[in-house]
Amino acid sequence: MTKQVQTPEQLAVDPIDERAERIKQATSNAVASTKETVERTADTVEEGLHRATDKAADAAHKASDKAAQVSERGREVYDETMDRADAWLEQARDYVREKPVQSVAIALGAGWLLGRILRR
Repeated sequence: MTKQVQTPEQLAVDPIDERAERIKQATSNAVASTKETVERTADTVEEGLHRATDKAADAAHKASDKAAQVSERGREVYDETMDRADAWLEQARDYVREKPVQSVAIALGAGWLLGRILRR
């Protein structure tokens, strides 16, 4: 049996190689762990963004629906007001046709009163 005798340089190189290998392995493990953490965080952020986008879109749809309802109600009130104004105008026309002398007298009196008020 031949026994190899290691020189002091070889004895010093072996522990350095072992330490370098351990450092390399630890670095690889740290990189892999960091990569997994970053991927999980990115997935969580992406899910959060999707949820926030969905909520914003839902709120926009609700606001749009509410605006349409308000617009429709505004049209209804406008139509009702115009119908009432037309009815009052028609009543005034009927009154003038039925009582033309009284209508002229009322108009003259209202004009005179309005003139007095506006002079002051």
